[in-house]
Amino acid sequence: MTTRQLTPLDRLLSELNHALRTAGAPGSSVAGRPNPAAKQAEGELTEAEREEAGRLMRVNHAGEIAAQALYQGQAFMARDPEVRSAMAHSSEEEIDHLAWCEQRLKELDAPVSRLDPLWYLGSFAIGALAGLAGDKLSLGFITETEHQVVEHLEGHLKRLPEKDARSRAILEQMKTDEAHHGEIAKRAGGMPMPAPVRLFMQLTSKVMTETAYWI
Repeated sequence: MTTRQLTPLDRLLSELNHALRTAGAPGSSVAGRPNPAAKQAEGELTEAEREEAGRLMRVNHAGEIAAQALYQGQAFMARDPEVRSAMAHSSEEEIDHLAWCEQRLKELDAPVSRLDPLWYLGSFAIGALAGLAGDKLSLGFITETEHQVVEHLEGHLKRLPEKDARSRAILEQMKTDEAHHGEIAKRAGGMPMPAPVRLFMQLTSKVMTETAYWI
């Protein structure tokens, strides 16, 4: 039996389907690993603490929407099949993060960002542009992205209410996974990003996180 080769149109339709499921259907993501928060009891949070935790987890959920799109965009444009496969695999692991964040948002009675489709489209475009620039640069982009994400998560871990052990457990596991993804991309040959590119990445990330905190 021969395996059908996907045409560019097939792949584009597949990406559109992935985008609709990821950014347009909250709650549809299914994790492949147990939720790290499962063994943590729900803390007695004040109304203000619950609201703050919800806003922070909404930002992290939006970040996972963007991560899905970024990896998908880079995989779509990757030249080397092995690089494409590695990016697709990392994207699948990020689905765990997305599902965990969605579950925690429901527990906190907090909504997802209303701009999730925008975060997906913008990040897919950035990922595709990075992929167009070549696999080495694309891998380097992942390395730098994951480095910045780890720093972002460290900041949120400090801001979370002390009694919110469930959110904390999720972010701790996400932090470990993101650092691992960055290291994989670096070992695969990712090139260091120039300072202006790193600054641009920081600025776009700040815009997204500050907006998703409120919307």
